Amino acid sequence: MISVVILTKNEELDLPRCLESVNWSDDVHVLDSGSTDKTVEIAYLYGVKFWENSFESFGKQRNHALDHLALRYDWVLFLDADEVVTDEFRAAIIHAINNANSDVAGFYCCWKMMLEGRWLKHCDNFPKWQFRLLRKGKARFIDFGHGQKEGEIVGRIEYVKEPYLHYSFSKGWSQWIDRHNKYSSQEAVARLHALPPFANVFSRHGSVRNPALKSYLSRIPGWPILRFIHAYVINLGFIEGIPGLIYCINMGYHEFLIQIKMRELKKVHSASRHTHAKRIVQTER
Repeated sequence: MISVVILTKNEELDLPRCLESVNWSDDVHVLDSGSTDKTVEIAYLYGVKFWENSFESFGKQRNHALDHLALRYDWVLFLDADEVVTDEFRAAIIHAINNANSDVAGFYCCWKMMLEGRWLKHCDNFPKWQFRLLRKGKARFIDFGHGQKEGEIVGRIEYVKEPYLHYSFSKGWSQWIDRHNKYSSQEAVARLHALPPFANVFSRHGSVRNPALKSYLSRIPGWPILRFIHAYVINLGFIEGIPGLIYCINMGYHEFLIQIKMRELKKVHSASRHTHAKRIVQTER
């Protein structure tokens, strides 16, 4: 079977729905990072295993789960509390692991972005791939931007093409905007100082290609506007109604925040270099 790990912090709103969607597994773990709401109570109410660890980053938190949680099975599915496993996705991942060769380290998975009960297939550039299902001992995570991607891999990664559901806006737009303001700072640092090789832009793996594309496109003047036009017009996001328009505007704004924070970081770095050079000249005199 499959062990399930759900990362949480103050997820009393979303956690019940997530836990109900994985009641087919007899090894569900909630890894919490300091919740002050009813998240802990909900985890115990559903009878799942509960763990705590201070949050540093998504990559480190997932690696902590692999290293320290008493996971019963060789295969591990990672979820966030605002994600839901459908019957079709469950069937797809079970079929995938039952038919996986010994050299398969894990699987990329994709999601349906849901807003106001609607799947934003066009606006969200479906499918987007994340490394979420892995064979224990065969894979690690590394951080990139506000999220994570696969790190050290022993073997190869395949794909589960049936999506799960992602309710990123379940706590309202105010919470989403606050969260993405923080995320934009992390993305700015990653895209500026952890620039992937240009060859990654042409990778067949979305998990490798997308970070590279974002890093290079962020350097184009007017990229936030282009991001909106691509999603809303070229990708036919306009057929997804008002939810699609709202989503595309906010994703363009998110890219705008990243771009101006990258610009700010460059100025700080340039000023620091100038000050350092000036001190060297003064010392030589």
